[in-house]
Amino acid sequence: MSTLVDTNILVYRFDPRFPDKQRIAHDLLRDGIASGGVVLAHQTVVEFIAAVTRPLGDGSPLLDWPEATREAEDLLLQFDVLYPSQQTIRLALRGRATYQLSWFDAHMWAYAEHHGHEQLLSEDFEHGRTYGGVTVIDPFA
Repeated sequence: MSTLVDTNILVYRFDPRFPDKQRIAHDLLRDGIASGGVVLAHQTVVEFIAAVTRPLGDGSPLLDWPEATREAEDLLLQFDVLYPSQQTIRLALRGRATYQLSWFDAHMWAYAEHHGHEQLLSEDFEHGRTYGGVTVIDPFA
């Protein structure tokens, strides 16, 4: 069974402000590469670049643009990446209305639902809840 991973897990891998989450994210992604059981959505890669290059409270980002670019290219090589389709977007619209999710969360759920992934790893949803055929697991809970 393959699992879709949300952006926050990718970001925590590079965020030393949260060492426990950083370790969990690192281990989860390393194991996902080894097993081939983790997939990413196109949206996740886009959001990753935006999140890690945004200035933090001290004005510096988690990664500078060259590092973020290199990491994004590695993600594209290391994981299967799901791309949006018309069906994915329509499903996200229905998921937004049905589950009252934010647009970006509804879109992430739609990737998992459309492609038959039974699990979505994220801290942005209700841990353990099933949305359609997708159960959300918060690996940091």
